[in-house]
Amino acid sequence: MLTVDQYSYIRTAHRVYGKAIKQIARETGHSKNTVKKVLRGEYSGYKPRIGQAYPVLAPYIRTIDRWLKDDKDRPKKQRHTAVRVFNRLKQEHAFQGSETTVRRYVREAKLRLGVSGREVFIPSDPQTGVEAEVDWGNCIAILGGVETRLKLFCMRSKFSGKHLVRCYPCERQQAFFDGHIKGFSFFGGVFPVLIYDNLTTAVQKILRGKNRVLQESYDKFRGYYNFEPRFCNRGQGHEKGGVEGLVGYARRNYMVPVPKSDSLEELNQRLLKDCLSYGGHQIDGREHTVNELYEKEKGDLLSLPDIQFSNLETAGCKVDKYSTVMVDKNRYSVPTAYAYCKVRVVLYVDEVEIFYGSKKIASHGRLFGNNKWSLLPEHYLELILKRPQAFESARVIRQWRSNWPVCLERLLDKFCQKQGYTKGVKEFILVLMLYKGHSAEAIESAVETALSSGAGSSQAVKHILIHRECGRDQSFSALENWQTFPAPDVSIYGQIGGGR
Repeated sequence: MLTVDQYSYIRTAHRVYGKAIKQIARETGHSKNTVKKVLRGEYSGYKPRIGQAYPVLAPYIRTIDRWLKDDKDRPKKQRHTAVRVFNRLKQEHAFQGSETTVRRYVREAKLRLGVSGREVFIPSDPQTGVEAEVDWGNCIAILGGVETRLKLFCMRSKFSGKHLVRCYPCERQQAFFDGHIKGFSFFGGVFPVLIYDNLTTAVQKILRGKNRVLQESYDKFRGYYNFEPRFCNRGQGHEKGGVEGLVGYARRNYMVPVPKSDSLEELNQRLLKDCLSYGGHQIDGREHTVNELYEKEKGDLLSLPDIQFSNLETAGCKVDKYSTVMVDKNRYSVPTAYAYCKVRVVLYVDEVEIFYGSKKIASHGRLFGNNKWSLLPEHYLELILKRPQAFESARVIRQWRSNWPVCLERLLDKFCQKQGYTKGVKEFILVLMLYKGHSAEAIESAVETALSSGAGSSQAVKHILIHRECGRDQSFSALENWQTFPAPDVSIYGQIGGGR
């Protein structure tokens, strides 16, 4: 190979010092033809071979080509890499060559056979107020001290890059619709086109090409807001690459460190603030910031309907012997007076309401999962009052008892010691029934006062509670004698009668 120094020496020796071509060839070791070529033109450097020879790999080339051709009909994530080709050659054909040789050939062969794994993308310039992308992601948060797996609903404008992110317990259709409703409100209008994967909450059946059979309820939702859904080809998530990247961005920036909140609603309020504060930067190739484009886009969106989509489901159920109704494989309690009655259940994304005729008889936070029970104590306390022996084993009491304050346990022990187990439990249930019409803080404060005053009945607790709520707070130090007043002498009434 001729170096730049040798090229310079040959031309200087001939043109400056007048040396003959034969002498220069003898001094440099190059042929006379090479010297003549140098003297005729500029330095061209090293020229690679037009055709690469593979003497060791040659017997295996047809096998490699066959493997790579077969990959055209295989999933992209299950195709041969150069390393896999090399390992198969060693294991199945006792190949003795180097991995570098195999890598070089596989790279050339993939280009020749059209099985290169890299996609080529078309630069895009989205129109204002036309398209948005929607997707789901996974995340973890700590809600009420419990680590909870959640779903991230993400909606992103293709024009501005502004986005909305919300958390839901699941990917069910009501959560899907609620995410859209919150998203349209956030952006100030409806995007005429929404781009999705082939979500089962939206797509019932995938047909040939771009045709889809939509879920009936999703088709109604789409018709209400008047947008056009566009679904990606199978396995082509990059067709909505903006929101695909948003899922990862939101998880890395909004959910790190793992957020702690008392409730899901509180967590979503924090996420909303994060989404509103995002956008003070410019996206590559844009002249304005995300927030400036976001404000500009609002006027180009479809207007929101005057009435928001109801997004509820209804079901007819029958209350069972446990005074519960089963909805979505979970149980919700109603007052025991409605046991065995037919009721109507209204399901919202986060709440369950139960009606008997037109009367609402129960309201619960919605459960997600299977075989969970939402039991409200006020629905069962009157029945337990009649059956005090069931107090310890009642599921509703066991669930409540794991969270109630220590003062209630002390009150129960005191009642049982003073009046015996059965009467003590009944008195204690009467105290628990006060929770239906009074705040927990007021009741627990009254219980503490009753304990410190030596009171031994539910009437003492109720007396303290009512006086405080009426603003007549006073000292209750004399309550230790609440149960010790002497019984009245009623014989006098007989004497009055006898006088006649």
